Amino acid sequence: MIPLKDENPTRTTPFVTLLLIAACVAVYFLVQPTGQTSFIDADAEESQVREARFLLENAAIPNEITSGDPLDDVEVAETFEVPSEVLCEAGGSDACYPDKSVWLSVLYSMFLHGSLLHLGGNMLFLWVFGNNIEDRRGRVTYIVFYVLAGIAATFAQVAIDPDSTIPMIGASGAIAGVMGAYLVLYPNVRIRTLILLGFILLFRDISAKWLLALWFISQFFIGPNSGVAAMAHIGGFVFGLLAGVVWRVTSRSGPQITPQRA
Repeated sequence: MIPLKDENPTRTTPFVTLLLIAACVAVYFLVQPTGQTSFIDADAEESQVREARFLLENAAIPNEITSGDPLDDVEVAETFEVPSEVLCEAGGSDACYPDKSVWLSVLYSMFLHGSLLHLGGNMLFLWVFGNNIEDRRGRVTYIVFYVLAGIAATFAQVAIDPDSTIPMIGASGAIAGVMGAYLVLYPNVRIRTLILLGFILLFRDISAKWLLALWFISQFFIGPNSGVAAMAHIGGFVFGLLAGVVWRVTSRSGPQITPQRA
């Protein structure tokens, strides 16, 4: 099921959501080797090597986060099944990229994507659900929440696979946080949804609570070898749910004033 739009107009222009989308698109096409070779006839093997080097230097990797150190040349060779000298920086250090900032890579990874389909899907979900959260909570709170959701998602994935040497990329965890908050704040909003049934395309209006609940449940059925960091999605979504609950409770708090009748 693919959400296309919601019946939930905003009061303000969602500048932060638009900026996040623009940043992800710009990074993919202007910074990442994969995006730069999307529309040109490039050598496939060379492109893969360039992208692997880029991810090793910039993407979050569970093993690095738990150890605090970049992968060494042996770990890189075992992960990518190629000689380490193909992917690692030249030099005498055992670390493949000794100058890599392991902790900043958690932030960098939120703006990296593995393919045009990966990018497009994430940006669609961010637009459908993000503009209302920004409108409701304000731009500063929204951007802080988005980043924290992405961090929570990363650490959820690290918690279940702390020794993994495979790079983690994508805005999905942070966007899952946005979706979790949307479920709490706007459960009954109708979402125009594209449903794919083989070669049949159906368009239906589905309540956010059903669409998002089904999406969340589906994450538990993603296989470990699918290449999808499902626990990051789950962790981000739960973070968003909790934030949404806090926002709903605090918005109802405060003195209750009974108006006097004149």
